[in-house]
Amino acid sequence: MTNIKFSPAAPARYAAAPIWRLLVLSLAFLISSKETTAFTSQLPSTSLRHPKQHQFALLSSSDDDATNKLLEKARKLREEVSAVEQSKAEVQKQNDAKAQAQREAEMEEQKQKDQQRLRYSAEVPILKDMGDEVMERVDFPPRLKGGKSRIVTIQAPLPLGLVLGEDESIPAGMTSVDEVAAEGNGAAAGVKQGDIVRAITACQTTMETPTWQLLAGGIGQPKTKRFMYSVDGRPFEEVLDAIGSNRMDVQGRDVWLVLERMD
Repeated sequence: MTNIKFSPAAPARYAAAPIWRLLVLSLAFLISSKETTAFTSQLPSTSLRHPKQHQFALLSSSDDDATNKLLEKARKLREEVSAVEQSKAEVQKQNDAKAQAQREAEMEEQKQKDQQRLRYSAEVPILKDMGDEVMERVDFPPRLKGGKSRIVTIQAPLPLGLVLGEDESIPAGMTSVDEVAAEGNGAAAGVKQGDIVRAITACQTTMETPTWQLLAGGIGQPKTKRFMYSVDGRPFEEVLDAIGSNRMDVQGRDVWLVLERMD
C-alpha cells in the first residue's frame, strides 16, 4: 500500500475527503502506471529509435561497402603492378644474360683473333726514315693451308748452312728450306727442314750526299742500310742475293729469318 503524505499546504478538499476515496484514487493511479509500462515494452525496438539514428546506421553500412570495394581494387592494382615489375625484372634478367653471353662471345672471338695474330705475326727490326731500327710486330698471313702452321723468327750468323729451294707442291714464289747442315749456324739457331722462308734481313748500299756537298758538287758517301725483305712472291735468285747481302752489314749483325713452320 502506498503511503500518501500531505504537506501543510495541501488543499483542504483532500484533507477533508473520506479515507476510502483516497484509497480508490491511489489504486487507479497504480493500475494506470502498470498498463502504460506494459504497452511501451511491447513496442518494436526500432520504433523507439530516432529517425536520424536510423539514417546514420544506413549510411555507415553503405560507406563500409564502398571502402571495402576500394580496398579490393587497391589490392588488385598492387598485384598487377607487382606482376608487371616481376615480368620486367625477368625480361631485364634475360636481356642481361644475353648481353653477358654476347660479351663473352665477343671476348672469346677477340681472344681467338689475338691468338691467331700472335700465331701469324712476329716482332722484327723495321728501318725508319731517320735510319733507326725499331722493333715492330708485323703480320704474316699463312701461306700454307690447313691452319696448322705458325710463324717463328730465328737469328743466325752467316754462313747459315742451309740449302734453299722451290717446291712445286708449295704455291708459286715460296722458298723452302730443303736441307739443314747439322753443324751449321742455321741448325744451331733452330732452322728446320721444310720451313718456309717468309722474310729476311737484307742490306743495301746507297750514296748519300749532304745538302752542302750537293751545292759544292760533291759525289756523296756510300752508306749501307739493313732492312726487312719480304720473300713472298720474289724470284728465287733474288732471295739468295738478299741473304748474301747481309755480308755487307758493317756491324756484322746476325741474319733475321721469318719462317712459317708446320706444327
